[in-house]
Amino acid sequence: MPEGDTVWRLAQRLHDALTGGPLTRCDLRVPRLATVDLTGRGVLGVLPRGKHLLTRFEGGLTLHSHLRMDGAWQIYAPAERWRGGPAHQIRAILGTADHTAVGYRLPVLDLLRTADEPRVVGHLGPDLLGPDWDPAEALRRLLATPERPLGEALLDQRNLAGIGNVYKCELCFLLHASPWLPIGALPRPEHVPTLAKKLLEANKRRPARITTASARPDRRLWVYGRAGRPCLRCGTGIRTADQDPTAEERVTYWCPTCQPDPRGSRPTG
Repeated sequence: MPEGDTVWRLAQRLHDALTGGPLTRCDLRVPRLATVDLTGRGVLGVLPRGKHLLTRFEGGLTLHSHLRMDGAWQIYAPAERWRGGPAHQIRAILGTADHTAVGYRLPVLDLLRTADEPRVVGHLGPDLLGPDWDPAEALRRLLATPERPLGEALLDQRNLAGIGNVYKCELCFLLHASPWLPIGALPRPEHVPTLAKKLLEANKRRPARITTASARPDRRLWVYGRAGRPCLRCGTGIRTADQDPTAEERVTYWCPTCQPDPRGSRPTG
């Protein structure tokens, strides 16, 4: 699933491609929106909100989309061949005289009044890359359930919006904490929102995410994707386990030496 920095970059690309002129083509291929035609309306902007995308149109309308695991927006020039997938996977087409944005495999696509945007994103916590960022409020939300494992608390978009599984693993490593440590037991919990903000800000304009000081492809991340390989800090083999048995495709990576859990709650298998 794309994380906040990836969605931020995508929003910027969609904004640059679609704003400045009226739509010359609109095709929303989901049953409830099949009769909607936004042709002739100008795009006022494309805003990221955590992992959500809000495309605002003249007339007070917003197209809300979320990529989840498999969705994608691709942008094409007028004569460019579309390469994002077969035609039956297309869920949205928004075209101007200069560009066409095509949404593939979008699991969430809604049209609503712009004034009603809080209905779909109002539950989110402070956005790490948004104008509403408030580290004190993010910390308050994180600590509202002090018994909750750190990794789970970081993934909960109601606490702070924009962290996915990669940043969850990397943040836990940089905090020297087990992902299963109750967040209330973290020695300096105020460092969590500050560090999260720093990481996403540093990566929001990078095509390749880096959390270490190295640009080498095999050393860009401390633990994520490095199962069985030596820890870049201490040499211990990186381990994996499910953070939450109900979470799909969210394998946790951690170093058992650099991220000790004094309560012994991390997996032992």
